[in-house]
Amino acid sequence: MEATIRRWTERVLDGEVLTIEEGLALLQLQGAELGYLFAAAQSLRERFFGRDMGLCSIINAKSGHCREDCAFCAQSAHHQAEVPVYPLKQVAEIVAGARRAEEQGCRCFGIVTSGSRIEPGEELDRLLAALREIRATTAVRPSASLGLLDRDCALALAEAGCVTYHHNLETARSFFPHICTTHDYEQDVATVRAAREAGMKVCCGGIFGLGESLEQRVELALTLRELEVDSVPLNFLVPVPGTPLASMNALTPKDCLRIIALHRFLLPDRHISVCGGRETNLREYQSWIFLAGASGMMVGNYLTRQGRDFAADLQMIRDGELNHVELC
Repeated sequence: MEATIRRWTERVLDGEVLTIEEGLALLQLQGAELGYLFAAAQSLRERFFGRDMGLCSIINAKSGHCREDCAFCAQSAHHQAEVPVYPLKQVAEIVAGARRAEEQGCRCFGIVTSGSRIEPGEELDRLLAALREIRATTAVRPSASLGLLDRDCALALAEAGCVTYHHNLETARSFFPHICTTHDYEQDVATVRAAREAGMKVCCGGIFGLGESLEQRVELALTLRELEVDSVPLNFLVPVPGTPLASMNALTPKDCLRIIALHRFLLPDRHISVCGGRETNLREYQSWIFLAGASGMMVGNYLTRQGRDFAADLQMIRDGELNHVELC
């Protein structure tokens, strides 16, 4: 298997794409074979990013009462999960969050809202004002995750200083109807394209452990490659009581590491960040994300769950002899 992984690596560096069958084989490696895989994934990461690690953080700027029925999401009004519910925060609160992120060394700061989309009007105006103030008074490069996006809204966000638009596809096209029925997959794809056409970078990934097959994990990665997204956030399901996936079995740490390595092989020059669920699913293997090919991670709190101590994450980077830099 060592020779096979070496050939995969050489082909990837030559600009070739692994086949679906090769992606499946990668996801099924076991034991000592994983040592060869992680060495290759790390070499690919170092080829394009050296020892640099990017950190990002978010603010949950509007929480709960989402009309979408995403099966994994605690904020859906269709489910019975207990989460904070509040309207869009004021400009001062959002900007204060960006300043806290800057103080911690995070130049990549995401403004996240619940709901299908932000409609033109008072909410959008408030978000645009927050973006303008963040750009004018901090060194933060803000991103936004506001749901589905049309051309006019995308252009307004870009003009206000939004550097990156974040919008996950969540899972493979073939599995999406099992996870969400309130909007179509192609609407998500159209949002990614609208953000890019408006001049923003695109941060787009998914969440794993929803019940998808190994083939569908490869399918999602290939779709992200086809869309030429700039960065890829990888999330791992934390089952939430009150949601349809409350009884789903957690991924193993090595499942997570294989998923990271798959994306490094299929999107070798893209920033790959490990986000939600790393504490629960990776446990004592969290520091292995860098060996598996990740070039960054989310720090601080998540949308509805508390994150790990920031100092512990910084120490993990230092222990790995890595550099904390801006990659978003």
